[in-house]
Amino acid sequence: MPEHAPRPSTIMRQWQMLRLIPPAPRTITVAELHDKLKAIDFAIGVRTIQRDLLDLATIFPLTNPADSKPFGWCWMENAARMDMPGLSTPAALTLALMEQHLRHALPPSTLDSMQPYFSAARQTLNAASERASASAWLGKIRVIAPMQRLLAPDIDEACQRTVYEALMQNRQLKLSYKKRDNDKLVSYDAVHPLAIVQRGQLLYLVCLFADYHDVRTLVLHRVQQAEMLYLSARVQPDFDIDAYIASGAMGIREGEPLLLEAVFARRSGEHLYETPLSADQQLQERADGSLHLTATVPSTRELQWWLLGLGDGVEVLAPAALREQMKSTIASMASRYAA
Repeated sequence: MPEHAPRPSTIMRQWQMLRLIPPAPRTITVAELHDKLKAIDFAIGVRTIQRDLLDLATIFPLTNPADSKPFGWCWMENAARMDMPGLSTPAALTLALMEQHLRHALPPSTLDSMQPYFSAARQTLNAASERASASAWLGKIRVIAPMQRLLAPDIDEACQRTVYEALMQNRQLKLSYKKRDNDKLVSYDAVHPLAIVQRGQLLYLVCLFADYHDVRTLVLHRVQQAEMLYLSARVQPDFDIDAYIASGAMGIREGEPLLLEAVFARRSGEHLYETPLSADQQLQERADGSLHLTATVPSTRELQWWLLGLGDGVEVLAPAALREQMKSTIASMASRYAA
């Protein structure tokens, strides 16, 4: 090893620091870096971190904006990420397609965090020797949602980052929250985060309040202010996010799986030959050209919305409760249009 070469432990520590520093406009404080490094077994002092940052800033595009509160460090805008290895052309093409799809599937603040990766993919495609064919291929591929697209709500990036950090570090949160039907902010002084769930364009924080034991959900874009407290969040040993979702608590599942029996007009049901509803689906053509289906499916609102969205292209035969619910909804719809 050369006489003045840094020790391997120093190189590893500084490499981890570079990975932990976020891109602008986000910043990370020295204290936060200290906690994160300690969590991955780098037991060093704050002064060492400060010296490392000053040294690294002479080599890498790091900055400490004077207007950041609290005072912190970040990568300069558009700087290359240190955690992004060289991309192959197929990997870059995949990321480019992901960008097209995620543009409509994720909240803007979440999508922004992916921009360095998408930028790296574009740079790879532009520099690749086969870039002509790659660019042509991108122009021939599109991702289309099979439903009406809804615009994602704006989420305060600082609030989202704080909530995610508290979830990762198992810390309590103090939140200011705006309910849908009330402009007055509600303050939750002790929120114990359990999980994040994305449903369509919405992000939900699954959590506990104060000393209560019932699990609650907050829509993330309604969080107006968020502060991570230096208090450990309560652990719910028997909590399972998949079981919670399956219980219907988030309005997704409404009961036990059901055996759906329905008749589809060919135009409405022929895609089920290639994209079945379930592993046990049976689809048979009838004499009049319509399709008779049986399939065991979850009892969800999405199932009902999907069936209603097919209009007169489907008739539910069983179960009886679902058929009656469809009849009631359709009758109500007809009465609205009869006026």
